[in-house]
Amino acid sequence: MKSPLKIVCLLACVFISNFANAQATKAPAYPLITHNPYFSVWSFSDDLNASTTRHWTGKNQSLLGLIKVDGETYRFMGKEPVAYRTVLDDGDTKPYTCKFTETKPADGWETPGFNDKTWKTGTAPFSEDPKMAKTLWKTRDLWVRRTFIYKKTTPINKLILKLHHDDDAEVYLNGEKINVSTGANGDLLPVEIKGNVANKLKEGENVLAMHCVNTGGGAWLDAGLADEIKPVVNKNLKTAKQTSVTVNATQTIYTFTCGKADLQLTFTSPLLMDNLSLMSRPVTYITYSVKSNNSQTHDVKVYFGASADVARNKSSQVVTTQKYTLNKLSILKAGTKEQPVLQKKGDDLRIDWGYMYVAAPVSENALQYITKNSQTVGSFTGIQKASTTTVGTSVFLNTVIPFGKVGNTAVEKFIEVGYDDIYSVQYFGKNLRPWWNKDGNKTIDGELKQAAIDYKSIISKCVAFDDAMKVKASAAGGLEYAKLCAIAYRQAISAHSLERSPEGDILFLSKENFSNGSINTVDVTYPSAPLFLVYNPNLLKGMLNGIFYYSESGKFKKPFAAHDLGTYPLANGQTYGEDMPVEESGNMILLTAAIAKAEGKADYAKKHWATLTTWVGFLVKEGLDPSNQLCTDDFAGHLARNANLSLKAINGIAAYAMLADMQGDKATATKYHTIAKDFVAKWMKMADAGDHYSLVFEKPDTWSQKYNLVWDKMLGLNLFPKEVYTKEIKYYLTKQNEYGLPLDSRKTYTKSDWIVWTATLADNAEDFKALTDPIYKYAIETSSHVPISDWHETTNGKQVGFQARSVVGGYFMKMLEQQWLKK
Repeated sequence: MKSPLKIVCLLACVFISNFANAQATKAPAYPLITHNPYFSVWSFSDDLNASTTRHWTGKNQSLLGLIKVDGETYRFMGKEPVAYRTVLDDGDTKPYTCKFTETKPADGWETPGFNDKTWKTGTAPFSEDPKMAKTLWKTRDLWVRRTFIYKKTTPINKLILKLHHDDDAEVYLNGEKINVSTGANGDLLPVEIKGNVANKLKEGENVLAMHCVNTGGGAWLDAGLADEIKPVVNKNLKTAKQTSVTVNATQTIYTFTCGKADLQLTFTSPLLMDNLSLMSRPVTYITYSVKSNNSQTHDVKVYFGASADVARNKSSQVVTTQKYTLNKLSILKAGTKEQPVLQKKGDDLRIDWGYMYVAAPVSENALQYITKNSQTVGSFTGIQKASTTTVGTSVFLNTVIPFGKVGNTAVEKFIEVGYDDIYSVQYFGKNLRPWWNKDGNKTIDGELKQAAIDYKSIISKCVAFDDAMKVKASAAGGLEYAKLCAIAYRQAISAHSLERSPEGDILFLSKENFSNGSINTVDVTYPSAPLFLVYNPNLLKGMLNGIFYYSESGKFKKPFAAHDLGTYPLANGQTYGEDMPVEESGNMILLTAAIAKAEGKADYAKKHWATLTTWVGFLVKEGLDPSNQLCTDDFAGHLARNANLSLKAINGIAAYAMLADMQGDKATATKYHTIAKDFVAKWMKMADAGDHYSLVFEKPDTWSQKYNLVWDKMLGLNLFPKEVYTKEIKYYLTKQNEYGLPLDSRKTYTKSDWIVWTATLADNAEDFKALTDPIYKYAIETSSHVPISDWHETTNGKQVGFQARSVVGGYFMKMLEQQWLKK
C-alpha cells in the first residue's frame, strides 16, 4: 500500500506532466509583439531565425537577433534585411509621368520604336480610387508606356521589378516580356525577374511597357525597377539552433543553443484584462536569459535590431530618428517624417504616424546606434563600420547588450519595444487618444519608465495568469483545447484598440483584419465575445457602446442594428455596403444579455432599453423565417430561410424577455418568452430533416452548424428540447473531415470559432473533443503560416481567407460554459 506522501507526490507528478502537455509548442504563426491592429509583429515560421518577422498583414517588419559568444556570432531571430537601390522610381517613391491609353493599341505597342504620340499623358499610380490615384482609371484595360533614361554608372547585382497590380498585368522591358501576374497583389511588391534581364537595360533611352486588366472591383497599376544590393558576406555568422518554442497566453518563449551558451528568449505582451491601464500600455518586453552549457564561463553580448518599417506603411516613406537617455533608460525613437495622423483607412495598411521606441535600462550599459538596413549584421560582427543614420528610407535601430562573463547561472536582461500612436482612431469626427493616455496627461517616456520599474512584478503576473489559464482551459475542454486558447489569446485582444468615447464610455474597437478592414463590426464582436465575457465584460461593453451610440444619437436611423462604424481607423459611420438586419440586431441583444448574465444584473441593458425594444420588435417581425439576406457568414453568400439565422432571432427574443425579467417587468418578460416558445415549435417543424435539422427551412437535403443555438444553453433560456441538441451533435459527428466539421452542406470549408460554439452544445467531454480536436490538428499541421485563420478548408487544412482576426476569442466559449454553468 502506497503511503499518503507517495500518493501526493504521484498526483503532483501527474499534474505537472499534464500541465506541461497543455503548453502550445506549435502554431500557424507566433505572436511576438501584440498590442493593437497596427502594433503587431509575428514570426511566420516555426523557427524564429528561418524568416523575416512580419506584421500580421504579411508585410516585413524586421526584428533581428544576434548573440556573440566568445567572439562567435549566431543569428537567433529573423533574417538580414534585404536592401534595394532605386533604378527607376515607382509611384510610391516619386510620381512619374508616362503615356497611356484605354483603347486597345496596334501590335508592337510594347516596343521602343512604337509611335505613342496619340496616347494621353498621365501620372502614376493609376487607380479607380480618386483619393489614391494620380490618374483615374475607370475602364477595363489600361496600356502604359514609360520612356526613361538609364546611365550605367553602378553595376546591377540583381534587377527587381517593383509592381503593384490590380488585376492581371503583363510587363515588358524594351519589347521583351519580363513578367506576367494574375489577380491583385495589394501593394507595391518586389518581383524577381528571371533571366539576365539587367542586360536588357540600355545606356540611354529605354521603355517599360505595361498592360493591366481590371476584372472587377478595385484597379491599380504602378511599377518601377530596383537593384537588390548584394549583402555583405558575414562568413563567420552562424545560425543558432532553436530547441523549443512555447506559446502561452501572454508570452512566446524560445530556447536556442548558441555554441557554448544557451539562450532563452521571451516576448511578453502583458495583455491582462483585469488591468486596463496595463493592458493598453503599448510596451512589449523582450527578455534574454543566457547561461553556459559546458560549465565554463564565456563572454557574451546580445544584439537586437528593429526596422523602421514598424513605424511606416511603406518602405519608401522617409523616417526620422532620435537617440536619447531619459528616466534611467537608453532610448531609440523612429517615425515617419510626414506624420499623416489618421489619414488612411483600409485593411492592408500599417501605421505611418506616431513613433516606435526601443528602450534598455541604463544599468545594462547597452550600446545603441542607428544604421542603414545593410549595415546591421556587419556592425555587430565587426566586419563593417556603421555609419550614423538619422533620416532616410533605410533605417535600422540597433541595441547591443553586454552580458559580460556568463557561467552556469543564467544571466537575465531585457529591453522594451513600445509605440506611441498619439491618436488611435477617429470616432464620429473626433480623434481619440489611446486608453493609456485618454486624459492627455501621460507620455510614452513615462510609460516606458513605469514598465521598466514594474518589470519583475508584471512578468510574474503574466506567468501566473498563463498558468491559471492553462489549468482552466484544460479543465473545460482538454489539453488540445487549452493549446488552442493559448494560440488565440493575444491575437483576439490585439485585433482591437482601447479608447474612451467623448461621452466617457469605454470603446474597444475591433478591426476586421484580412477582410474589408471594417471597424467595430458587430458580427465580428459576436464570435469574439466569449473571451471577454470570461475575463472582463466591460471590454464587451466597449465593443457594443459605439453601435448603441450610432443608433441612439440618430446618426443611424434604421430600426435594426448597424453592421459597423466605418473602416479602420475611422469610425464615422457604416461603410459596409449592405445591412445584416436580423444578424446584427440578434447579436446586440444576445450580447447585452450575456453581459447581464456575467454581471448578475441588467443595468447595462436598462441604459439602452428603448433601442433594444426597437430591435427586438424587428426580430419578432422578420426573424423567424428570414428573407434573402446576408448573415455573419457573408462569404457564403445570401441565403433565404436560414434556419441558423432564425435561431439567433429566437434566442434574441428570449434574451430580451430574460432582461425584462431581471428588471422586474414580468409582463414584458412573459410576452416575449411566449413569442420565442411559439417560434421554437414552428422552427422545429420547418427545419425538421429527419436525423438532423436543415440549413434552409423545408430543404431536408441541407444541413448546417447550429452555433447560434448555444445561447439557449448559455443563458439558461430553456427554449429548445434536449433532443434538438443531441440530434444535431450526433449528425455532426458523421460529417467531419480530417481538419474539422464543415460550416454547412454547401462547401467543405469551415469556421473554427463556430465549431467550438457548436461543440459546446454537446453534453459530454468525448463529443466535445471529437469535434474540436481536428481544429488543433489544423492549427499544428496547416501549411498556411499566418496568424491563425478562422476560415479554413476541412479537407486539407489550408487557409481559405481571413487571418489575425479577433473572432478566435470565440474559442473561449467552452471556458465560459465552465465558468457559468459548472461552478
